[in-house]
Amino acid sequence: MISLTPKDVLPEDGTAGTLVGRVWLPQAGGPAVVAVRADGVFDVTARFPTVSALCEESDPAAALRATRGERIGDFEAILANTPPDGRDKARPHLLAPVDLQVLKAAGVTFAISMLERVIEERARGNPSSADAIRKEVVRLVGDDLSKLKPGSEQAMKLKQVLIDQNAWSQYLEVGIGPDAEVFTKAPTLSSVGSGMDAGLHPKSTWNNPEPEVVLIVSAAGKIVGAALGNDVNLRDFEGRSALLLSKAKDNNASCAIGPLLRLFDQTFSLDDVRKMDVGLTVTGADGFVLEGHSSISKISRDPTDLVAQTIGPVHQYPDGFALFLGTMFAPVKDRDAKGEGFTHKRDDIVTIAAPQLGKLVNRMRGSDECEPWTFGVGALMKNLAQRKVL
Repeated sequence: MISLTPKDVLPEDGTAGTLVGRVWLPQAGGPAVVAVRADGVFDVTARFPTVSALCEESDPAAALRATRGERIGDFEAILANTPPDGRDKARPHLLAPVDLQVLKAAGVTFAISMLERVIEERARGNPSSADAIRKEVVRLVGDDLSKLKPGSEQAMKLKQVLIDQNAWSQYLEVGIGPDAEVFTKAPTLSSVGSGMDAGLHPKSTWNNPEPEVVLIVSAAGKIVGAALGNDVNLRDFEGRSALLLSKAKDNNASCAIGPLLRLFDQTFSLDDVRKMDVGLTVTGADGFVLEGHSSISKISRDPTDLVAQTIGPVHQYPDGFALFLGTMFAPVKDRDAKGEGFTHKRDDIVTIAAPQLGKLVNRMRGSDECEPWTFGVGALMKNLAQRKVL
């Protein structure tokens, strides 16, 4: 069971920034959009029925600061009531901080993760083959492509060399080619927040967390803030075939975002995101500990480029979207048998952290063991209408 305090999840500067969350209100039978401040958690749903609506303001941070709202409690009590095992259903608990935004993800945005995707593809989902294939891939393409600009003349020359050596891959195409991989991670409203269980497909035997920054983008394509995310990945499913991407990525509770959304203001900006280091710790009930990190400064495509490749004249998002930026983290540390690398076990605790965004903490369970997702867009609209906030 996860036990969390505000110190465990809030940014290092506490509530100095403009922090937005969502809280389940049992008395209302639905979620509230909340501002998390030094003096408590404030329901601002009467002014902003959804987080999406808040993000459509010309200056979301200023709009939230100008809205006092109704105090519903201490963040400490709401957070403590969030883990499912000990939850009192009569009291509020924390949710993921996004709602109507489409959940999008960019893949293969770092050189090291690109190489690992090539390895997955060649291993055909078999972890025991990965180590030997890893050595061969590095021999062919090297282990440092961080200075290679996707779509550049140099990248296209490398592409031709690899084709000539029969070493080209669909993952190299999106890693160094002109077009980024952007896919829909999960259905709108399906993400889980900090303190909740995150899900793995029960048939997966080779999988890993993906610590990422998640940008929150308005319908006009304006980046308004950021949160942390875990783009849970099934390496065996995707490794067998890229056409299994949806099954590898989209399962119950397999999209975690949180702990809160930090809006851009005088304390936090996109440049802070560009310099951000995202840490990862996995702690197993078996005593196993895995640590890693992802540095946004080493990303192959700038966040603004990824956003521009997601929204525009050929694709619109009327309620905005949340965009996972990808990760450079690729776990190769053996957990059990030598050469088989890392895979999750039941009850692993995954902590994804960044100083300015706090900590996203989840317990790993089978997707069929996690809380079923039952409150969708239709339920939200009906609930907000009954509460007369629409």
